[in-house]
Amino acid sequence: MRLFHDVPRVYLHRDPVDFRKAINGLVLIIEQEMALSPYADALFLFCNRQRDKLKVVYWDTTGFCLWYKRLEQARFAWPRKAEKNVLTLSEEQLHWLLRGFDITRMQPHQRLNYVAV
Repeated sequence: MRLFHDVPRVYLHRDPVDFRKAINGLVLIIEQEMALSPYADALFLFCNRQRDKLKVVYWDTTGFCLWYKRLEQARFAWPRKAEKNVLTLSEEQLHWLLRGFDITRMQPHQRLNYVAV
């Protein structure tokens, strides 16, 4: 099942977050630590220290939404060694991450744009 379709932007907060935080606490992280607008047309991803829980926050024009996923036996392949605290992901990388793939090691095929044969 693909929950998120046609996502314009996806921002991943690299450092673990205290999962006692609800929407208001995560929105503060988006504004203060990530230096982004929580009202942007984007998804904001957060993970806990054990990497077995994931939260997604987004604004849907009427209010904030919080999506939560808990893994029962595995861990998310959360990028930890990235230089920046905020990573920008493609929709494809988001789905890879949700399915358990390490997005730092996976590279899609290069897109080719031909004008003539």
